[in-house]
Formats: sequence, C-alpha cells, structure tokens
Amino acid sequence: MLSAQRRTHLREILHRDGRIVAKDVARELSLSEDSIRRDLREMAEAGELVRVYGGALPVPAADRPVDARLRLATESKERVARRAVALIAPASTVILDAGTTTLAMARMLPSGTDLTVVTPSPAVALAVAEHSDSRVVMIGGELSRFSLVASGPLAIEALQHLSADTFFLGVTGIDPEHGLTTGRLDDAATKRAVAARSRRTYVLGSEEKIGAASHFPVLDLEVVSGIIVDPDDRNPLIGRLPTT
Repeated sequence: MLSAQRRTHLREILHRDGRIVAKDVARELSLSEDSIRRDLREMAEAGELVRVYGGALPVPAADRPVDARLRLATESKERVARRAVALIAPASTVILDAGTTTLAMARMLPSGTDLTVVTPSPAVALAVAEHSDSRVVMIGGELSRFSLVASGPLAIEALQHLSADTFFLGVTGIDPEHGLTTGRLDDAATKRAVAARSRRTYVLGSEEKIGAASHFPVLDLEVVSGIIVDPDDRNPLIGRLPTT
C-alpha cells in the first residue's frame, strides 16, 4: 500500500472511530508500527491530527482561533457557564481564564455581590465591567494573537502577587486518558501558574472538549476540584471524569 493510500485509510479510521491505535492499524495492514507512526507524525505536522501515546486523536475543535470558537457549541457553553457562575460565592476572588465559556460567564455575573474578578483576557475583562459591578484585575503579559490572552514570563511573574478563591480553567481537551490539555505551550504554563495561586480549580467542560486532546498537558485530572460539564451532554466519557 502506498503512503498516500495509508494516509487516506488513517483519515477514514479517525473519522469513523474518533481515534487511531497504531498497533491495530499495523496489524490490519500487515505493516510495522514504525511505518504507521511515521505516517501519524507527518500528518500531525500537517495539522491533520494530534499524536498521543499509542496513536492519534482528532485536532480538537476548541483549538481553533477565537473568532471560530465563538460559533462553536454555543448552547453547551452557556449551560456550562450557568453552572459555573452558581459556584461563585459572594465577596470572593475568582480568576476567569480566557475563552468563550468564561466570556459567557462574564456576562452572567451578578451585581451587588462584592466580587473581584481576575483575568488574563481583555475580552473577558471588558465583559465583566460591562455586565456587573465586580472589581476587575487584569493579568499582564504578551497578548497572543491566536488566543487573545496574556501569557508568558510577565504574566507568570504578575501571578506571584495574586491569590484567588476559585479559578475557572479553560482547556481545549478533556480526556480520561490524556487529561487536561491545550494547544499552546505558553498558555499551558500560564494556566498551571494560575492554578497554583488558587484554592480551587474548576475546569469548564463544554461538549466539544470532552474526549478531545491537544498537544500540551496542563494539569492532571486528580488535582482539580472538578469538571463542570454540560447537563445535556450524554458523552459516555463523562462517567470517567471527576465532574462536579
């Protein structure tokens, strides 16, 4: 089988099964696992999939640029945002990560509850200021043109002077085997630094993130306080996750 034919077959498996197990494909095609892994590596470099231990997964929809994510699973994000806001105690300090679900949260925050909201996202900061009377604190740093979030060394340094009751963490992949992942290395480091400064960390798990995996790990599932999932999501993987 030619390389182009193998890759077509791998794309079909990924579309049909939602994942590729290298040893199974190698056995099916009577090829070495090295040949399949080489194909997967080249397909990953072309942005067609994400390599994981033993095979590959689809590129998470949540790894798309911000303008594309705004139109993705909007109803699911609204339901997750509503459940997350219900966990916020009056007079607390919360950190809202960058992302479209936290943007939905920002528009739902109540007034008159003496909240302090910390965020690395200019869009989230503006939404909080527009829709509530919460105090707003921005985390500085270099603004990523892809995700529109401040991250990197300056952001991590600023975090050393902050602490929070609750961090609402946004990731692009939530999977029982591969944990919490994101598509940008500097974002992953900043998210870990934020979690280290927070008493509790809740993960925002709208439907398109469950079962997805990105390139860079953020945190292990065991260290978060819980994953807030869409109550209407029937994905069987949810039963294997530490949900709230």
